[in-house]
Amino acid sequence: MKKLRIIAIWTLVSLLLQYAGYSYLNNKVQQVISPDQGTKIITTQLKATIPGSNLTNVQVSYAKDYLAYTEDGTLKVFNLQKQKVVFEKAPPSGNDKTLGVLTYQWLPDRNTLLYFYAKKNPNPYTLVTVYPKQTDPQSSGQTPKTTVQTPTTSEPKTEDPNEKANSKTNDKTTGKSSTNTNTNSNTNTNTTNSNSNSNSNSNSNSNSNSNSAAKDTTKEQSAKPYTVKRYNNPQLTELYSLDLPDSNDDSTAPDDRFNQTIDNFPAGGKIEELVVSTFTNLMYLTVKSEKSELLLEIDVMKNVKTLSKSGESIDNMAASDRYGTLYLDSKVGYNHEVVALDGSKRVTISKQNNDQILGIRDGNVYIGEIENNHLIRVKTANDPNHVTSNPSFNTLWEGSIPYDDSVRTLIGANGQVVVYDNQTANIISNKGKLSEVQLKGDENYVSVDGAELVQLTKNGDSTLAELQPLKS
Repeated sequence: MKKLRIIAIWTLVSLLLQYAGYSYLNNKVQQVISPDQGTKIITTQLKATIPGSNLTNVQVSYAKDYLAYTEDGTLKVFNLQKQKVVFEKAPPSGNDKTLGVLTYQWLPDRNTLLYFYAKKNPNPYTLVTVYPKQTDPQSSGQTPKTTVQTPTTSEPKTEDPNEKANSKTNDKTTGKSSTNTNTNSNTNTNTTNSNSNSNSNSNSNSNSNSNSAAKDTTKEQSAKPYTVKRYNNPQLTELYSLDLPDSNDDSTAPDDRFNQTIDNFPAGGKIEELVVSTFTNLMYLTVKSEKSELLLEIDVMKNVKTLSKSGESIDNMAASDRYGTLYLDSKVGYNHEVVALDGSKRVTISKQNNDQILGIRDGNVYIGEIENNHLIRVKTANDPNHVTSNPSFNTLWEGSIPYDDSVRTLIGANGQVVVYDNQTANIISNKGKLSEVQLKGDENYVSVDGAELVQLTKNGDSTLAELQPLKS
């Protein structure tokens, strides 16, 4: 009995240890498969003077310690703590304004700036040697022809067999040739006619052989390898990632890394929108050129896919922060839809002409209903792992907010909908409550997490930047 009791105790201890170990491993695996989607919210309050007065497309970094902006076509990154420019990327020399930095965006979870850079292709064409297919005479049942080495512009010499025979006869009977000529005139006449006909036939054969040889030579020359020009894309469009160290770190320089060249990017194309899903490492961008509008997907393996349909126009996009699903406003002709791209699968979310995608955050898809340039309703639906068509929507808010091309919209980290222009920020909380904040800067920007307000005021040749938490 004592031995059985000891065995039972050790069996129980072993089972408890195994259960603890399995629970620990399961928790770690769960963190990898379904990581916490909540982004740490960082806010700050400071003032900085930025050199330059023509700042555009101002974006604040995840940690709120760097500002990225464009000044006279040059991308610049400003360290707000040290109050100095730490990175610049100028456009290529020349007057082509379609080249240089096309667009850029901070990643939402770290101080990394993605940007696209366009420059002229130094090799606009490639010389390619073409090898024509050679015909095998034996396979076609023809007798192989001997290649004629004489140029086609000169006539080849063809010997007359009658001349050879006459020459040999004359060599043997040189002394009798005159006598025969005097006594056999009729015979000579016949012989002359015969020789004339023979020579005529010989010349005909000679010309025929000459033309045949010329044709053979032409065929032989046309079968030789030749070089052609194959034109490349006249523009090289490259993707870079700029990693910034801690803003207080003076010993580490920004790491500007080339990632890849987008081969199928149209020359002169303009990037309308860029969205990134950090969970799936998928990047989506819409590129508009004179001839077409493309929706491109770039994955972590640097593969580039074209997802747009022929004749499709895309107005707004948002990528799922959980599953990488892309939601967009699609218009083909007069047909408008809100669709979701789940891999290669297209799913219709809404066919209402007034519906528009606003954004995605923490498992919720936000749809806005626009009427007469006003946002009158905000609806939400679940962001599932596998999208189904026409999901059910819940109304989060109803009212009226001015909504035209001058406003910008984002979904904050707390599920709030922020709609703002240069004067006013309208904030709809995740409970459906609307509040209004008056903005004081000449230009105003809100961070992608909806937590920080950046107000810019021009002061001579410089710009005063004031950062403060955005409170409703």
